[in-house]
Amino acid sequence: MSILSTAKMYFKRPAKRGSASDLYDHSVTLLDGSTLDLNTLRGRPTLIVNTASKCGFTPQYAGLQHLYETYGERGLQILGSPSGDFADQEFDSADEVGAFCRKNYGVSFPLTAPTSVRADPDPLWSDLITQPNSAPPNWNFTKYLIDADGHLIRRFGTKVKPEAPEVISAIEAALPG
Repeated sequence: MSILSTAKMYFKRPAKRGSASDLYDHSVTLLDGSTLDLNTLRGRPTLIVNTASKCGFTPQYAGLQHLYETYGERGLQILGSPSGDFADQEFDSADEVGAFCRKNYGVSFPLTAPTSVRADPDPLWSDLITQPNSAPPNWNFTKYLIDADGHLIRRFGTKVKPEAPEVISAIEAALPG
């Protein structure tokens, strides 16, 4: 996506939902082509993040992996959604995305196949960005924390690192006792 297309994308504002919907009522295609039914994540909090491999914020993959390793055993799930919506900063091929993330950041949490999160959002992202108290990502690495029942708890902007105190405290509050 060109810089001009990226700029035009900011003028599109999706209508907000009047009430929260169940974000676990979606399925996504993973990098390996398999399907992940998000209902399998029910009962655990999930951090959903739009990612990109060629962005200045790409080092946040390391923080996301650290969260996954630290809180995964307590139930935290992380789902990355590689996207080229912002200045085409993602590889086109799922194989390239996967190889880059594993080699450079040791990513072991699931990643969707490259998808649109804002320009022409896929169904999960269309639902996610229209939730009450939500908004579309302004750039790569916007984070959305979902509770065990599939409802948005909080959105964290691009500049908020995964290891930021507000992210950690929200995750800890969402984890089971």
